[in-house]
Order: sequence, then C-alpha cells, then structure tokens
Amino acid sequence: MIEVKEYRGHIRNWEALCETLGIDKGLTREARETAILAAAYEKWGTDMADHLYGMFAFALWDTKRERLFCLRDQFGTKPFYYYLTEDGQLLYGTYIRQIMEQSGFVKQLNEEMLQIYLSLTYVAGEDTFFKGVKKLMPGCYLIWEKGALTLHRYWKPEFHPDRSRSLADWADEIHTTVQQMMRDVKTADETAESFLSGGVDSSYVLAMSDAKRADSCGYDEERFDESRIAAKTAELLGVEHSVARIEPEQYFSIVPWVMKSMEQPLGDASAIVFALGCKATAEHTKLCYSGEGADEFFGGYNMYRNAERYGDNLKTFYVGNTNIMKEDEKQRILRHYDPDVLPINLVKYIYEETEGLDPLTKMSDVDIQIWLEGDIYLNVDKMSTACGLEIRMPLTDRRVFDIASRLPSEYKVNEEQNKVAFRTAAAKVLPEEIAFRKKLGFIVPIRIWLADERYNADVRRLFASEIAAKFFDPDAIRAIYDEYVGGNSDNWRKIWTIYTFLVWYEEYFVKA
Repeated sequence: MIEVKEYRGHIRNWEALCETLGIDKGLTREARETAILAAAYEKWGTDMADHLYGMFAFALWDTKRERLFCLRDQFGTKPFYYYLTEDGQLLYGTYIRQIMEQSGFVKQLNEEMLQIYLSLTYVAGEDTFFKGVKKLMPGCYLIWEKGALTLHRYWKPEFHPDRSRSLADWADEIHTTVQQMMRDVKTADETAESFLSGGVDSSYVLAMSDAKRADSCGYDEERFDESRIAAKTAELLGVEHSVARIEPEQYFSIVPWVMKSMEQPLGDASAIVFALGCKATAEHTKLCYSGEGADEFFGGYNMYRNAERYGDNLKTFYVGNTNIMKEDEKQRILRHYDPDVLPINLVKYIYEETEGLDPLTKMSDVDIQIWLEGDIYLNVDKMSTACGLEIRMPLTDRRVFDIASRLPSEYKVNEEQNKVAFRTAAAKVLPEEIAFRKKLGFIVPIRIWLADERYNADVRRLFASEIAAKFFDPDAIRAIYDEYVGGNSDNWRKIWTIYTFLVWYEEYFVKA
C-alpha cells in the first residue's frame, strides 16, 4: 500500500493519467491527484515523474517495503525540505516550519549562507539558512529506507539545437504548445484570473486563456509604473482590469510578514510587491495564472544578448541573474568571512554539463537550475499560498522547455531583440507593439523610497542594531548606506539585501 504523506501541487495531465491508471475522473481534485500519485508509484516506481506534467512536490510511504519516497518536480516550482536529527530520524515537509515543529529539530543559523546571499540575494543550492535543513533540488528524489538516505537526480536540462527549421516553424510549435498548456492548466469548472504586467509573457498567457479579469500592480511614480501599459493590453483583449496601487508605507510595513512567510530571506525587491499583488488578487479569486519560465527558457533577459562576448569567461563569474557583491566587499563588511565559500562553486557542475555549448545556453541553464528555483518559484509559491491564492504557471512545463531545448540561440536573442521566437509566436494573438515591446522587468521604486526618511525608519533601525553588529562591521554597512543617500543609487540592492536578511533573522531568531 502507498500512502501519500505530503503533497502540494497541480497535475496537468490528470485526465490521461486517470485513464491509464484506472482512477475515477469524478473524484475531487485532492482525492484524484493523491490517487494518481499512489497509483503512478505502483506502476512506474521511481520513474513516475517522467509521466507527470505540472507543478508538484510530494512524499509517499511504501508500507510494504517500509520506504519513504520524496520527489520534487523538474523545475522546482514547489519546495521540499528535509533534515536529519541527531538520533538519525528524517524530518521532511514542503514548509521549513513543518520541520521546525517536529521533535528532534535543533534551530541553528547556517551563517555560511549569508556570504552566498550577499551576492545572489536569494538562497541558492541545496543548503538553507537553517543548519542541517536541506532543499531537495529540482529534478531529484530521495529515498529513506532502513535508516539510510539516498538522493537521485532523475532529470536535468539538456540542449540539442536543431538548425533545420525556420523561425516561423519554431513560432508555430511554440504557439501550438502554449495552446495545449492553456487547455491543461485548469478544468472547465474552474475560474481563473491572470496576472498582467507590461511584458509579453503575461500578455501572451492572458491572450491565450479564458480569464475575464487581469490583475496588475502599479505605482504613483510613473517611470516605474507598468500598470498603464497593462491596462491598454487588457482593454485590447476585452478583459476587466484591476490595479493594486502600491504605496511606500504599505510596502515597508509588510516586509516582516513577507520574510516570515518566505521562510528564507529573499532580497528580490519585487517579492514585496508580488505579495501585495497576491493579497489584492485573493480578495476576488482563488486561482490565477502567471507567466514565469519563458525568460529563462527562451532567452528573455537583456544580459543574454551579451553572452557571446563573455565566451569561456562565463564559468569564472556567471552565477545567475544577480551578483551584487563581490568577494572583496563581502570580506570588508562581514564579521566572519570564509574565502572558500564562493557562489561560483554552486554552478561548477552546470558548466561541466554544458561544456561545448554556446554561452547563451550556459547562462540559461544556470538560471533555470539556480535562479528560478531559488528566487522566482520560491517567491511565487510562498507568497501565493500565504495569501490563500493558487498560482499556475502555464509556461513552466517540460513540453514548453522541450521546444526551448531544441531552439537555436539565434532564435532566442539577436542584436536587437530577446526572446525572438517566443515573441514571434505571441504576435499571432497580440499586436506587434505588445509582442515585441522592450523588456522592463518587474521594477520597483525602492531605489527612491530607501533614501526617503519618511519610509526607511526600519532600515536605519536594523542597520544600527545589535543584530547587524553580530554579522557586519557597522561602519562598513553604514558607509554603503551613506554612499547611497549621497547619490550612488546603485547601492540600493546591497542595502536591501542586507536589510532583508536582518528582518528575517529578527523574525526567526529574536522574536521567535
């Protein structure tokens, strides 16, 4: 007998699986999906993930073999954590707090992670800020049997560019596949809304969906505000449009709640806006689409257009989308610095796997395996569930990635444009001005707000606190802040990364 001990997610190809596995399609979603997991394990064993499409992390107990089987989906859209106690017991869950509440857990800070965090702004790799608590990485499963733990990697991104096809052919395949995703991503009796920014990804998802309402975030600072562009897209597509207007007081006041809900610090300033957007959206729906995944799969970041310039030097410095503090600066500001704890060590295996491939593919692979899991998907999962909202990401799917893995880099980026083939596909249902609009990113006016004493009192408090002095040289971090206030606006990300760690530490190790 197979018992489902833990499960979070959404299985997209449930209808086909029900037919294959002999499961009643009329069951409730929860009953249906847990039945699928149990039956899939019975039929396919540890290969079961090869037959599932969707977002999932789960733990199954095989009563006959007395074996625990835990698995995380190929891209890590849902988290999974585990911890070995001093007496040899395995604690596990899709939330760290589940582990913390169990007998045998000892709460200790993993201070080494701070050194990584100051560069990346997120928790990358299998370790966490809690000593001993590890992440089951994307595309991996673990087996716990007779007191022994083994880890297996069942899937990894592979790239095999096919140069025999035209741009039009690729755009057709992308478009046809996205149509399939939108059919699979929800059932006919479910009603979903869709997040909408000014970018092509969310606009394409909205245009291909049956959502009647789009949800955006906006600011009074016009140069940061994409909601005006989103409003035009919503009007063009004939859907209702709502905007959560983000005020700086509201933004700063929610930071402690976000860091507590995130369970790990996250220095991505857009995470706070996303949380506020989820709160606002959850007031009128419980299901929403979002467009994550396309940038990493199809070459969406502007930096990718410089990939060829970096050449083989990539493996010496590229650790993903963010790398805001170099080693010399961290050595200056940290109380405890270890020269052997380097972000680049986290991605060496990826460069080994992509040896011989072009620089753009290498950059994309780093971001797919490290950045998406550690920042983007963590944020989407933690903030949506904390707000009582379910988010489904149609573009994060193995069938979509399969196209990207075969798509030559020249159809991903060129000198003028990124995401070339993807935008060409989107242009089938969107005006060219939307499909080919320059990428702005999910920008936040935090670089302005951090210098405003009307809003930054908590930042100044924590920078001058005993907590900060425990980990940092107070004069060194004050110098970074003073330089920022004095006009070096590029320092805002360093300040925000330090601040979010301090907030998180206060929530988990001072107030707790």
